[in-house]
Amino acid sequence: MEDFRYKQAQDLLKKSANNSSESFKLKNPQAGHIDVKKFENIFKDIISAEDFIYSSLPAHDLSKEDASKFIEPLLLARNTIDSILADFKVIEKKEEKIDISKLTDNILFITSKNNFKKSLKKLGVDVQRIVVASVPLNVEDMKEINPKIPEPALKGIKTKVQHIHNDINRKKQSLNPEKIIVLAEDDINGQILAKRAKEHYNAIAYINTNLKDIKDIDIIEILENN
Repeated sequence: MEDFRYKQAQDLLKKSANNSSESFKLKNPQAGHIDVKKFENIFKDIISAEDFIYSSLPAHDLSKEDASKFIEPLLLARNTIDSILADFKVIEKKEEKIDISKLTDNILFITSKNNFKKSLKKLGVDVQRIVVASVPLNVEDMKEINPKIPEPALKGIKTKVQHIHNDINRKKQSLNPEKIIVLAEDDINGQILAKRAKEHYNAIAYINTNLKDIKDIDIIEILENN
């Protein structure tokens, strides 16, 4: 998501200015695991910066606006390199508070349980950007979840389904989210919710077996990869 990575770069630019006088010692590398995704992101950011080598020909001079655009991917690459170095204990990992509220201010989340809503709220997601779909988005899906459900019970569920759709559409109109993301458990309820949300709202699905323990880094990875 380009907008998300732009916000990251802006945040890093501010932190870089604040920490420019800091010094650190390089340590001997320790055994570790190569995060291939991080490595790929470094190359993507370097290539993004490389475009300015050609666009600034022949003098390679940049305006203030272009200089900012040139530096942003380099700072992202630098931050990712630091993260890899920290993975191998070459430098100490900095624990910095991530402003999840700011990073998700253009996202609408759909989740299947109130517990997951509470988890997102604790991370900093605005509760106005969370819809709890306690029943499927299609009443007929209840028969797949519970084949023995009596027909009279489906009438009440149909009303709940309509309320959920109304809530989603109302938030779409008032919040104008760039993306809609489904967070659900890896079970039949979660899989059906993700399927229908994609059909109705072109939503992105994140299915996890332990969603109640979702962390800010999980949110960041979801945003980066979509």
